[in-house]
Amino acid sequence: MSNKLSIGIVGLPNVGKSTLFNAITQAGVASENYPFCTIDPNVGVVSVPDLRLTTLAGLSESDKILPATIEFVDIAGLVAGASKGEGLGNQFLSHIRSTSVIAHVIRCFDSDDVTHVHGRVDPLGDYDVIMSELILADLALCEKLLETYNKKIKQDKSAQAIVDVLTLLSDELSQGNAIKQCDLNQDQLDLISSFQFITLKKQCFVANVAEDSLGTDNEYVKQLKKFAADHNEDVIVISAALEQECSLLSGDEKKEFLSELGITYSGLDQLCLVCYSLLDLQTYLTTGPKETRAWTIKKGFTAPEAAGVIHTDFQNGFIRANVIHYDDFVSCGGFKSAKEKGLLRQEGKDYVMQDGDVVEFLFNV
Repeated sequence: MSNKLSIGIVGLPNVGKSTLFNAITQAGVASENYPFCTIDPNVGVVSVPDLRLTTLAGLSESDKILPATIEFVDIAGLVAGASKGEGLGNQFLSHIRSTSVIAHVIRCFDSDDVTHVHGRVDPLGDYDVIMSELILADLALCEKLLETYNKKIKQDKSAQAIVDVLTLLSDELSQGNAIKQCDLNQDQLDLISSFQFITLKKQCFVANVAEDSLGTDNEYVKQLKKFAADHNEDVIVISAALEQECSLLSGDEKKEFLSELGITYSGLDQLCLVCYSLLDLQTYLTTGPKETRAWTIKKGFTAPEAAGVIHTDFQNGFIRANVIHYDDFVSCGGFKSAKEKGLLRQEGKDYVMQDGDVVEFLFNV
């Protein structure tokens, strides 16, 4: 599994999306740790908040800390007709086909200074416009794929199964239904997994409010939260302007700033954590004098699969894993004391990794 996790940010113009993305890029990981993080202007990379790393690094006297990261892909403000090329249309919709999660930035604030593209603040109406464009974009892709696979049936009878699924999806999309609303079984999902349909992706809502509305849901947020709860979706309430201000602060200044507001995690941090949950991801940790690092894996990964995230050689030549949970590692003060106390376990190929495992892998080259 790739250690890369990406979130596509979508929304109408003037909802605070650009302000949020500016906060993301300013809060980006240090380039000396990730030399390839200078990429397209509409892509930002940020670290996943994990307070455990600092503690581990202190115990191991690590030279550097490398958190897990999330890539954010910013899509220019969508408008009605985007799926047909209105605005910057398809050019930007194509950018989010490869993302892991879609984050809908929804305007939940009034302002005479910021004109709403439709002349009024309407969270659910805004969401409907965006979803309609995403559904139409998927329908266009679906029809294109149907044309391709119908031609393949003559030479490859197995293409019929894909055609059957695509025909079902075309009917549903034509009725305005997102693909994730379709009752597809695992075999059908496997057949279409490579097509990167946007409306099949996990999604969450980012309610952008005025700074003075944080902590007390306004009527727009209440409306959005009710809708989200009815559809089993997550809502993160942020102030994009505050996020941008927060992103300019150093680590200690940021903590103090958030503490004064009675907040533990910034909105950006909360968004990262929600997306981890949506995708059933967890983190294991490695630590030593050179570095302390967080690694992203799927829940249910075995020790060899987790080792493969570091390098395929680790997985192919896996012998065993020395494992201790973070809490035990901290209480013991490190690997040496943990081993003396019998808390450092030797686990084999069948061991299923747990969030917060601190690991040393042994392998043959």
